Amino acid sequence: MKPAQIAITDLSYRLDNRTLLSINSLTLSAHRIAVLGRNGSGKTTLARVLSGLIAPTTGTVKIGDVAPLHDRKKAIQTVGILFQNPDHQIIFPTVIEEIAFGLSQLGQTKEQARENARHMLARFDRSDWAERSISTLSQGQRHLVCLMAVLAMSPRVIILDEPFSGLDIPTKAALDREFAQIEQTLIHITHDTSTIENYDHVIWLEQGRVASQGSPKDVVPAYHAAMSESITL
Repeated sequence: MKPAQIAITDLSYRLDNRTLLSINSLTLSAHRIAVLGRNGSGKTTLARVLSGLIAPTTGTVKIGDVAPLHDRKKAIQTVGILFQNPDHQIIFPTVIEEIAFGLSQLGQTKEQARENARHMLARFDRSDWAERSISTLSQGQRHLVCLMAVLAMSPRVIILDEPFSGLDIPTKAALDREFAQIEQTLIHITHDTSTIENYDHVIWLEQGRVASQGSPKDVVPAYHAAMSESITL
């Protein structure tokens, strides 16, 4: 699948007289994009602006010819997001209801949505999860349900907001394998450089601004050096 074209122009986001995000211009066209930065650097704010969940104070975001903030129907077909905590995303009691909901938002009938949800479960070899209660799933399994729900809607861009936070090593590895098979443009919000070594492009955010961008081999060493210099005991 061809990478999506993402254009950010004169973007800022201010809250309580604080500027959380300030990006003059950024054009992206890569299959795997990482947004790197320490806590409070503006990563999650950028993820929410890109997905149209919050309005920037100034500026625009376009993915192809779609402005996610202003065209919500096209937005859900264009960009999907996985939150750091799946419980902030899941709203239905069973797995099949959760996956089918987004499909119904696209205009599918209840029967079509449930059938396509079953196809998605089968794709991940999780058909036996269909009627399972979300409350019986682990955090990693809930992340997978959220991923299936997003993939079912076939967006061009998928944003992962710190998806490995709080997961044990086996669960992290299993999810990482699933992410590696995604054909869409992937934007991975993280502070952990070990998960982005093979990415196409890295954006390093510092205090809401782009400190550097480029290949992992160019950006990651500079990021590590800056983080080491800022350590205080």
